[in-house]
Amino acid sequence: MPATALPSSGDNPDDGAGAGAVKICDGRGMVEIHRMFRAGFGEAPALVGGVPDSDAEQADLVGDYLAMLSTGLHAHHEGEDTMLWGRLESRAPSCAAHVTRMKEQHALMLVHLNELDAALPAWRASGRATDAASVATALAGINAALAVHLPDEETHIVPVMETVITPREIDALSEHGRKATPKGKMFVQLGTILAAQPDGGDDWQHEHLPAPVRLLWRLVGRSRYERYRAALVK
Repeated sequence: MPATALPSSGDNPDDGAGAGAVKICDGRGMVEIHRMFRAGFGEAPALVGGVPDSDAEQADLVGDYLAMLSTGLHAHHEGEDTMLWGRLESRAPSCAAHVTRMKEQHALMLVHLNELDAALPAWRASGRATDAASVATALAGINAALAVHLPDEETHIVPVMETVITPREIDALSEHGRKATPKGKMFVQLGTILAAQPDGGDDWQHEHLPAPVRLLWRLVGRSRYERYRAALVK
């Protein structure tokens, strides 16, 4: 279902999300994570195309990065599917049409993500351009779907979410995503999030990371991430 000119999500003051509804949570985290997916998948076609034919070592590294992004997006959408849509439908009925569209967009995205997941192993093992073609096709589908879905969600879902979803529920969504971080990828994923923010992630760190974790990032994490990036984009 395409995005239609529906009233702003919640013009009905009786549904708890009207124009004068009080903001009870901060939905910026949704947009901040979206930046990671935009940036990561946005650069992915060039990363794949830059791998020399039959360079299995480089294909494995790029494929590892793409697998991390795919796992993250799977988890992000799974969290919304299981922890957000039902609450929005019940607490903000005028948002129901938008939620229906989000579900349809997630279903389309899942097709492309599954195609990527299925295509990566062969390419990571061989590095062959013939195997890269399926990866590139899946990435094209993902990026096209993201270009529709993310701005739609930020425009029609996040403002309503901020009026009917509690801070504890937002925290639970974030925790669901964090738990999906692949083993050994904490600093790579954190670096990818930070790099996608307009200021390089300085504000994000102070907003979301406790002081000990910020210190660990400065002492250990940043250098590991930078080495990973240098190898990824060589």
